[in-house]
Amino acid sequence: MRAAIHTLLAELHFAGMRETLDTVLDAAEQAGEPPTAVLLRLLREEHRHRQERRLAYRLHQARLPWDWSLDTFPFARQPTVDASHIRALAGLGFIDRAENLLLIGPPGTGTTGLAIGLLRQALVNGYRGRFYNAQDLIDELYASLADHSTTRLLKHLAAYDVLVVDELGYMNLKPEHVNALFQLLEQRYARKSTLITTNLDFDQWYDLFRNKPLVDALLDRLQHHCITLRLTGPSLRAPAAPADAPAPR
Repeated sequence: MRAAIHTLLAELHFAGMRETLDTVLDAAEQAGEPPTAVLLRLLREEHRHRQERRLAYRLHQARLPWDWSLDTFPFARQPTVDASHIRALAGLGFIDRAENLLLIGPPGTGTTGLAIGLLRQALVNGYRGRFYNAQDLIDELYASLADHSTTRLLKHLAAYDVLVVDELGYMNLKPEHVNALFQLLEQRYARKSTLITTNLDFDQWYDLFRNKPLVDALLDRLQHHCITLRLTGPSLRAPAAPADAPAPR
């Protein structure tokens, strides 16, 4: 009987139920549980398994560069970060409101660590997200111009609930780069949340993009529905950290 059930569960792709079937049935036989209780336990195991698989897929698709979370962020060492404010952001209401988040600070102050932690929190709670180094995103958008896949790529990127653009700083940008990035942020404006980390304050964006009308329009959209955090404290790249451990940025 159990062999037939295993076979059917495999054919139906009920992996969670199949993995726990014998354990649940053995416990039920010893406790004399009714069939409905057994069925409920098996369905819960299947639900748990599918939720774990979906989370693993979201984490894989997000391309997080490091396995960081908000629990691992050294708040005690970064006095310019309000831990209670970050925990409030971790409630993810800003994503539901399609608000942007700008983390501005010198290298080493923890902007990337906070962005990764918030993105991971979103993924755990069922949102779809993607992490990009700013230069990699620019390069991917620029490459799409060559094979005329820009429209498809922009549609794909615009659909993420959360998009992290990390290290928007001193880069060598062509007009085509700037236009493609503007199109992406325009499509996400007031629809989805974008997290940007940068070492440049707003007045320095004009030197980066070298297109005042476009920067005016870009900042107008970013700041309209936006939370801005400025980190000015010490660098978190402690000399005593293990050589193989990535330093918060």
